[in-house]
Amino acid sequence: MSDSGALSIGEVAKRTGCNVSAVRFYADQGLIPAARSPSGHRVFSRTVIRRVSFILIAQNLGYSLHDIGGVLASLPDHRTPTKSDWTRVSKIFSRQLDERITQLKKLQSSLDACIGCGCLSLQACQLYNPDDIAASLGAGPRYLLGDRPKLARRR
Repeated sequence: MSDSGALSIGEVAKRTGCNVSAVRFYADQGLIPAARSPSGHRVFSRTVIRRVSFILIAQNLGYSLHDIGGVLASLPDHRTPTKSDWTRVSKIFSRQLDERITQLKKLQSSLDACIGCGCLSLQACQLYNPDDIAASLGAGPRYLLGDRPKLARRR
């Protein structure tokens, strides 16, 4: 660690297992706070280690940097985030993860039923979309999202 107690970009990268270029990018995007040393090099407080680790975990869970930035913006820059700060962030992500889990279970159930039945009936299969009639219901895999084929209109 540097004499001043601040961490260099290389030290942050080494401590988090992240590339120096990624740490630089996160700083440029405003996801982590950085300062400049008297010599002009970027320096970081030790609290950045936790933020970079959070970014890496959230990205592995499929969150965009935009979403992650929104959450990080709710944390204080002027002090080390407390346990209650991180608990608040955790609750936000927990709700979103619960929603994703529900959607994934629905998808898994639909795929199991389709693959498991073996009939591949063009009349009954929820994955089949004759003449793209599901487009009238909106974007995406409409039947897997819960829409019913009888609600679709022919173009």
